[in-house]
Amino acid sequence: MTDSDRLAGGAMQIAGILRTANRWIALLCGTVLLAAVALIMTEVLGRQFPAMRVGGADELSGYVMAAIATWGFSYALVERAHVRIDLIHSRLPVAGRAVLDIVAMASVLLVAVLVAWHAYDVLAKSLARGSRSNTPLGVPLWMPQIVWFGGWAWMVVTSGLLLGITVFLTALRRFELVEQIASIPVETGDVE
Repeated sequence: MTDSDRLAGGAMQIAGILRTANRWIALLCGTVLLAAVALIMTEVLGRQFPAMRVGGADELSGYVMAAIATWGFSYALVERAHVRIDLIHSRLPVAGRAVLDIVAMASVLLVAVLVAWHAYDVLAKSLARGSRSNTPLGVPLWMPQIVWFGGWAWMVVTSGLLLGITVFLTALRRFELVEQIASIPVETGDVE
């Protein structure tokens, strides 16, 4: 085994750990979503059976949707499920595809950093002002916002690591590994 093989193996191991972590996070998000659905169903049933009335299900489910969406972005990234236009990508040689993969990953990182920066600003202002929702629940806004911001921060970590791994594997000329972690999945079938 060469040094290049060992280095590439280490990079792929980091990518695997990242993928596993995001799968666990996705499972947790799915569980939270199911709990939100159960809360909404209880609220709907409460219209017929007042003893089951909960209240605030719409507000809480809105917070859940915002939070799990941000955490889900990282899962989609490691699973290569984000939408990309492959008009040029598929026609390039492997080195060219790797360069486009680096540009795409850098773009994702840039967007994640910008949104996380502004999300932190929103969170900091809510904390400083003691902001609460203007609903009967009066939820301190920092509570859902910290989960929302955490999702964006995790997206920065995930996209940053994947960008680093992609650049590293490209420098090692391990294009087959770049395709496994950062490239557009190959679709089969003909378009008519």
